Amino acid sequence: MKIGILLTGRSPEALQDEFGDYDGFFRRFLDGRGFEFETYEALDGILPNSPNDADGWLITGSRHGAYEDHDWIPPLEEFLRAIYETGAPIFGVCFGHQILAQALGGVVEKFEKGWSVGPQTYESSLFGTQTMVAWHQDQVVERPKDARVLGSSDFCENAIIYYGNKALTILPHPEFGSAFMTGLWETRGDF
Repeated sequence: MKIGILLTGRSPEALQDEFGDYDGFFRRFLDGRGFEFETYEALDGILPNSPNDADGWLITGSRHGAYEDHDWIPPLEEFLRAIYETGAPIFGVCFGHQILAQALGGVVEKFEKGWSVGPQTYESSLFGTQTMVAWHQDQVVERPKDARVLGSSDFCENAIIYYGNKALTILPHPEFGSAFMTGLWETRGDF
């Protein structure tokens, strides 16, 4: 199965040599499961020619907000809507979670109560109680009409969203390890 990775952000430059970029995190995380990967640098305006260029799609995290005025965001949203219409599976993490919701009519905002950083406990009908690492301030505050909440935390009502058999998106980062989180804190932890 070919997975198209839509790269929407990069890890901090100071951590690149040790950890690589966000697409590499997912390649390592999903290694040994029979997937083939191709990365498209969406944040540089590079998108696939067609939503059929991969069997499934993964949208990475980013330091950018889905609501920010970047030239690459509207074409990405248009491409995500096209994928969604084909029914190809989509998985989004953090920014990926937010940008898909926004592309499909939801609302994303900078959360007025601040940041969620580090281990967070999520309640989900899919996996019960689970602790995962978070690093975000932005949240989906209004879900698209097809979206259903699958998991929440005390801090984030819409932390895990599913769209029937078309998409699953999550706000936490299952791809981040503790060493990277420490490095992220040291490079981007000045809130």
